[in-house]
Amino acid sequence: MYKTVIFDLDGTLSESGEGIMRCVQHALRHFGIEVTDEDELRQFIGPPPIELFRRKYGMSPEQADEAMEVFRTRFRAKGIYENKPYPGTTELLEKLKAAGVALAVATSKPQPFMENIVERYGWRNLFDMVAGSEFDGTRGSKTEVLAYVVEKLGIPADKKRWVAMVGDRKYDMLAAKSCGVTAVGVRYGYADPGELEAAGADVIADTVPQLLDCLLK
Repeated sequence: MYKTVIFDLDGTLSESGEGIMRCVQHALRHFGIEVTDEDELRQFIGPPPIELFRRKYGMSPEQADEAMEVFRTRFRAKGIYENKPYPGTTELLEKLKAAGVALAVATSKPQPFMENIVERYGWRNLFDMVAGSEFDGTRGSKTEVLAYVVEKLGIPADKKRWVAMVGDRKYDMLAAKSCGVTAVGVRYGYADPGELEAAGADVIADTVPQLLDCLLK
């Protein structure tokens, strides 16, 4: 059984695609870019949106910063409420907590947004630590956030084999590998077929109940 489990948020604990994709559309329209293809918009679920604004749409650093501000303005007002927990997620967290597992969240979502969501779902008391990115770019990647959580929890190198990072995208798996913890993927999130395997997932769960079994073994 893992002693510490660190969760991604979007696509792992909560089904947040609708809010993220609508905010991306809103930000792109600000620049006269109309995107309706859901597969294209789904690429924004997982990585910091600013990366794709720059890489996919050729925005300058200044334009990408402006796009992020437009994105965040809508997310504060509407997007943060356009998501819901996956069925069984609360029970999953409660059972892990009851088993003595230390729980944390490591997300690329800005810290204030993540805190709001965790509080709204009644999960805050279940986590020993919750960490996200900062608006100034601090902890801008999933690897940086996960490394920060591992450091703050005081997990020594020889205990990392008892730590699992659970996520639905390649960014979570790559961060886990970089930080030396077990990479646990979930297929019910937003990964493309084969994405988790290609990113080196050590364990993959198809459902929330299966995830619980994996984490308690």
